[in-house]
Amino acid sequence: QVQLVESGGGLVQPGGSLRLSCAASGNIFSFDVMGWYRQAPGNEREWVAIITSGGSTNSAGSVKGRFTISRDNAKNTVYLQMNSLKPDDTGVYYCYARRTTATYWGQGTQVTVSA
Repeated sequence: QVQLVESGGGLVQPGGSLRLSCAASGNIFSFDVMGWYRQAPGNEREWVAIITSGGSTNSAGSVKGRFTISRDNAKNTVYLQMNSLKPDDTGVYYCYARRTTATYWGQGTQVTVSA
């Protein structure tokens, strides 16, 4: 059973930074891609960023230049570095991991950007 555990969320002021972590229970090389979605209250889940097993990355236009996704294979962990945070970045951030046959989700971590 694959488990993804997110951490690092919290309350931060506009312009601040947070780093989210997603620790996987297995070798992350077994996943074709890993990434992050987020969901604000009353909104649909929104894709944020992705990293492939080969290390290629991409991110949504709304976070490009502010958020960076990375991975530490030795720790089986994917990170989301979030800088220059805005109130619109508020929401629950979910880590996901995908293989050909299945997609796995973490439980989510709350990020609140407010003065």
